[in-house]
This record gives sequence, structure tokens and C-alpha cells, in this order.
Amino acid sequence: MPGKDKAAATAPRQETDDAVARIIADWRRERPGLDTAPLHVLARLHRTFLLYQTRTSRPLAERGLSMAGFDVLTALRRAGAPYQLTAGELAASGLISSAGVTLRLDRLEKDGLIVRERDGQDRRVVHCRLTPAGLALIDELFTVHLDNERRMLAGLSGEESAQLGALLAKLERSLEELAETD
Repeated sequence: MPGKDKAAATAPRQETDDAVARIIADWRRERPGLDTAPLHVLARLHRTFLLYQTRTSRPLAERGLSMAGFDVLTALRRAGAPYQLTAGELAASGLISSAGVTLRLDRLEKDGLIVRERDGQDRRVVHCRLTPAGLALIDELFTVHLDNERRMLAGLSGEESAQLGALLAKLERSLEELAETD
């Protein structure tokens, strides 16, 4: 039955073939009274994030950059010319926590990708600005990043990708609202 083996090898994986489905089945066997419905979404989201993180970190690491540094450089690049923001503005940009901004900036400055400059009007304010090397690096890496993300989403149609994006935005809002009540 070589034809059957080949067909089985090329057939799409069933949901029961993935780790989350096995975990859910294990819990159903061990604790049949538990409602494991959240695992269908959140365990898959977690595993997906781990796979995403591994895949997106690789090209950055090859150029000596962490995801945290990448987030800073992309925030500065999105700010537009002269590609500068204060540490507070970086923290408020959405992907960067205020706790780690100084350490990230120290590393990026040491690597020659940003400079920090005191404001001419208010010496207490420090602007972080991309250097020409930082601008060239982030322009190159962001193109690589988007190509990588496109490959990661290749298993979804455009409509599915848009639907998933909308659902994840809704989940994010739900989690933010939950955080506000804690």
C-alpha cells in the first residue's frame, strides 16, 4: 500500500495531531469535569507566540540585535524624520515597557545605532535619535521582518488573516479591560 502511505504523509494534519489537542485530551481524561475551552485559544496563542518569537528573533540576532532593540529602532523609524523620540515617548509607543527603555537605549547607543541628545529648550529632556547606521539597519531589517511575517501567514487566506487580526484585536481589548479591573 505505498500509495496509501504517501497520501497519509501528504494529508493535512488533523487537530488531534497537535500538542494542544493532546493536552486538552489529557485533561479531559484526568479531570473530565474541567472546562478546558480556554486552552483551545490561549494555549494555541501561546505556542504560536513562541514559534513566532523564535522565527522573528533569528534574523535580528544574526545582526546583533534583540527584539527589544528592534522595537526601539522601529518606533524611532515610525516617528519620521528626524527619527527621534524621548524615552517617555518610546515607552508610550506601544511595544516598549518603560522599565527596560534605559537599558535598551544604552545598548543601542553603544552599538552606534542611536544617539541621545539634550533638548535645546529644556536640558532635562533627552531625545533619542537614529544614527545613519541605525536608519540603514532598521530599513533593511524591517523589510526582512515583513517578508518573514508574510511567510508565517502563508497558510491563511487574506480573508482569514484579516478575520484573525480582528479577533485578536478584540481579545487584546478584553485582556486590557481585565487588567484595568485587577
